[in-house]
Amino acid sequence: MTSVDDTQPLITHLVELRNRLLRSIIFVAVVFVALVYFSNEIYNFVAAPLTTNLPNGSSMIATNIATPFFTPIKLTGVVAIFISVPFLLYQIWAFVAPALYQHEKRLIYPLLFSSTLLFYLGVAFAYYVVFPLVFSFLTKTAPEGVAIATDISSYLDFVLTLFLAFGVCFEVPVAIILLCWTGVTTPEDLKAKRPYIIVGAFFIGMLLTPPDVFSQTLLAIPMCLLFEVGVFFARFYRPREEDEATQDENNTANH
Repeated sequence: MTSVDDTQPLITHLVELRNRLLRSIIFVAVVFVALVYFSNEIYNFVAAPLTTNLPNGSSMIATNIATPFFTPIKLTGVVAIFISVPFLLYQIWAFVAPALYQHEKRLIYPLLFSSTLLFYLGVAFAYYVVFPLVFSFLTKTAPEGVAIATDISSYLDFVLTLFLAFGVCFEVPVAIILLCWTGVTTPEDLKAKRPYIIVGAFFIGMLLTPPDVFSQTLLAIPMCLLFEVGVFFARFYRPREEDEATQDENNTANH
């Protein structure tokens, strides 16, 4: 039978998890309420890379009567989550931190900061570099006599997919550091597999971006560069088992 003492820590963790989730939901809701009045302006900003490249006389359209209202609201909700990412990551960190060694906490701090920064950089790179090139290319390849009139909901789904793709792919250095830290691989092994990883980066670019060489290359090249960054910094993160063994030896020596 499970004693009360055994179940008490589980209940405590569940209560802590519930409190962290509630704080996260409330924070996102507050940001959403603060932004919802500007939902149309936010959508216009996100749509600018396309609208500035549309031919004269062309515009975006709405094929559903409720789309002009709900699409900007949907985007505002996504933006609220996007802005809340640092707070959400902090809540995750605060929940798992008690289970980490002190030296592990010092290692996780820069990873949390860098993962947030890299995600934002990926999204910014997609908006300011990739979108203007991609939409300029796509709007100029339409057959003669075909009017370009993109549905606002379809456009939003398209750009959110690319935002997520670039944001996640820019996390390559963090992923490499974690893989090396957990002992799954080593920087030396990754260096030896560099040709395969470069091919894989271009394959991922082909899968996650529109069927044009510009966007595929613009995703693959940063991934290759970020791979090198991750391999470089992974040298400073020893495998977790070695860290734990060293920590145990230090504790034993202190006692």
